[in-house]
Amino acid sequence: MGELTDYTADLHRLAELVAVGDAPDEVMARALSALQALVPSDLAAVLRLVEPTVMRVVAAAGPLASPEVQGHEVDLTRMPSVRRVLEDRRPHAFVEHEHSHDGDPYDGVLDLPDGHSCMVVPLYTGPRALGCITLDRTVCGVYTPEQVELAGVVGQLVSMALVFAEQARLLDRYRHQLQEHNRLLTVAAGGDQVAVRRLERSRSQAMRELVGMAPQVAASDLPVLIEGETGTGKEVLARALHAWSRRVDGPFVQLNCAAIPSELVESELFGHVRGAFSGATRDRPGRFRTANGGTLLLDEVGELTPEVQAKLLRVLQEGCFEPVGSDRTVRVDVRVLAATHVDLEAAVAAGRFREDLYYRLAVFPLTMPPLRERVDDIVPIAEQVLAGRAVAGRGPWVLSSEAQQALQQARWPGNVRELINVLERAMVLCPAGEIGRGHLGLGSDARRGTATLPTFAEQERAYLERLLDASGGKLYGDGGAAERAGLKPTTLRSKLVKHGLR
Repeated sequence: MGELTDYTADLHRLAELVAVGDAPDEVMARALSALQALVPSDLAAVLRLVEPTVMRVVAAAGPLASPEVQGHEVDLTRMPSVRRVLEDRRPHAFVEHEHSHDGDPYDGVLDLPDGHSCMVVPLYTGPRALGCITLDRTVCGVYTPEQVELAGVVGQLVSMALVFAEQARLLDRYRHQLQEHNRLLTVAAGGDQVAVRRLERSRSQAMRELVGMAPQVAASDLPVLIEGETGTGKEVLARALHAWSRRVDGPFVQLNCAAIPSELVESELFGHVRGAFSGATRDRPGRFRTANGGTLLLDEVGELTPEVQAKLLRVLQEGCFEPVGSDRTVRVDVRVLAATHVDLEAAVAAGRFREDLYYRLAVFPLTMPPLRERVDDIVPIAEQVLAGRAVAGRGPWVLSSEAQQALQQARWPGNVRELINVLERAMVLCPAGEIGRGHLGLGSDARRGTATLPTFAEQERAYLERLLDASGGKLYGDGGAAERAGLKPTTLRSKLVKHGLR
């Protein structure tokens, strides 16, 4: 026991490996160095399973750690004693007759005497075998039970360290993959700089005034409220504000508050800890932590519940929050942009939106003008869409003068989004060449036609308003709006959200 009396510090060094999460090679090198200080050996090696019955030396330390040892492979079908150690998951010190019966893992590589001190320590995690650690000395004898027990503890620590190191490496790889994936998605969607170019190419007076003001607003870290009708391009403006800001190298994260159930919005924004609610099987960071150092766009912010509004107000005021199910305060540095197509001032007056949150968000309100007020931009936007859709076998396209006139005369209640849909239809009807007025489906007099005949969206909204009046605001149950309309409650709710009705 004399050589084991001072191993506390070395065990502490090994225990620290578990939490470090270094690269596996570094973990193994440090583990073998610490292990040799605890249990004497002339060769300490880590062998990893590379096939179900083959192990390979991936790290070695000691006077016998020759180049021939590095990369040496052991066939477990010829080493039943070693295989039993891996199956039993208990360290084993070999005695002389076991050497003569099974041979030695390093036969043909090292000239070790029969009966030399030898130990095999299994490495494993859960049901998965990782490999083993071998300890060999050139002197004859058997490792003591105390040394075997100590080596077993070391083996468990090394197994945990290897698993954590592998997980850290995988997480790092997945993080880089996700970053690249997000970069490609951003490029595919237009990207921040493309958003800037789109705005700066605008010809209409309303957009030129907006573009002149937006970079000045972007220079501040204060929240910005982006207002505008559905489909006007509020996200494009948000991306441009991010590109013009000092946070351009940080993440741009967004959340459509109306696209997910209200009971999940808080978790999406602020994250949750494992076990916070049914189905929370792991921790989740949330959008605020994901956007740390960058910009967070909250689309349709008017759909937030009062509880989430209160928590959002605290983040804007203090820069901190607690994830769902946790009492630990998290601090973030995030610039918040909020977008809405509804009148938030009216929502404040009706008691549906916090007044203090509204004024906090509306420090710099910006309004995206509707497409009908940007007549000079309609044709250039259409031409950009057509150019972007031209691929092998489709396109290119040009707009006839009659088609251009029809596009400029239409009212566009769905704004840019509706314009894109009309062009998509035209590209189906006309695979290439000149797109005429007839391909657009806007009628012979687009201005008069849309003015005298309400759009489907306008008709639907008017019907929903009358339906809510008729049901006294009751949505579900007997006599409720869903029953009167013959709709599923979930379908009715989604339509009300779409039109900004409550």
